[in-house]
Amino acid sequence: MRRQDNGNVAPLSLAAAVFVVLLLAAATAGCTGTERQDDGKVVVAVTIPPEQEFVERVGGDHVRVILLVPPGADPHTYEPPPGVLADVAEADMYAAVGSGIEFELAWKEKIAALNPEMRIVDCSRGIDLISTGEGGHPGTDPHIWVSPRNAKVMVENIREGLAEVDPANADDYRRNADAYLKELDALDAEIAGALAESGAKKVMVYHSSWAYLARDYGFTEVPIEDEGKEPSPQRIEHLIEQAKEEHIRVIFASPEHSTRNAEVIADEIGGTVVLVSPLAKDYLENMRHVASAFAGSGRS
Repeated sequence: MRRQDNGNVAPLSLAAAVFVVLLLAAATAGCTGTERQDDGKVVVAVTIPPEQEFVERVGGDHVRVILLVPPGADPHTYEPPPGVLADVAEADMYAAVGSGIEFELAWKEKIAALNPEMRIVDCSRGIDLISTGEGGHPGTDPHIWVSPRNAKVMVENIREGLAEVDPANADDYRRNADAYLKELDALDAEIAGALAESGAKKVMVYHSSWAYLARDYGFTEVPIEDEGKEPSPQRIEHLIEQAKEEHIRVIFASPEHSTRNAEVIADEIGGTVVLVSPLAKDYLENMRHVASAFAGSGRS
């Protein structure tokens, strides 16, 4: 029977999923335990696609990555299927974003319970988090990875975690991380130059995903959503007036969210909607695309 006593008992669907995964892991331990040993790779679970790139670039041939929130899914609402959780039960390490992303708020403890021996790395360690009450959480903006400067910290945390899990290959992890950090340094300089040259000062977006990028590169993010919720008609009217007054001609939305309200505003100001994703796996190219799009809006 489902209970609702102040949230002390997990919803039946989540508890049942974890129970099934534990049974699957126990039932298959004898027949699959040699598979990972023969594979010889460190198994690393990650929450979002950008982290997958970070781990693969640092880990190289030594790692195999399990992605928990697949491309196109919204980490604010996604629930992983039992099969994915069964794979996570075999992981050596979980690289958690660590900044309050909703998926991890709901699932991190359950994932940790699947494998008490799994090393959990908080990729946000050392990052100055932005406080927010968005979504009713008295916490922080979770989108730390959208700034290359934060991505560098995440990569260092991943490198340290891999070295602890697999000290025999620590030198390889260091070399790989150093090489990738140089690419992130170049990306940082490229984005800083493009945004400074463009003069972009305000960027209107549907979902507030870009606050860390805005903080690091000197512009302001104007979200259409109201603290993570659909905007009221009054808010939409206010944003239309603001866009007209400040000559904003481009409204940014993401493939993971509805574009309806962004299109309403764009139609009213004679502007356009441009899709940019904070969750694409090809981090370097995606962030170049995002920076170019934001810089272009400043020149419009």
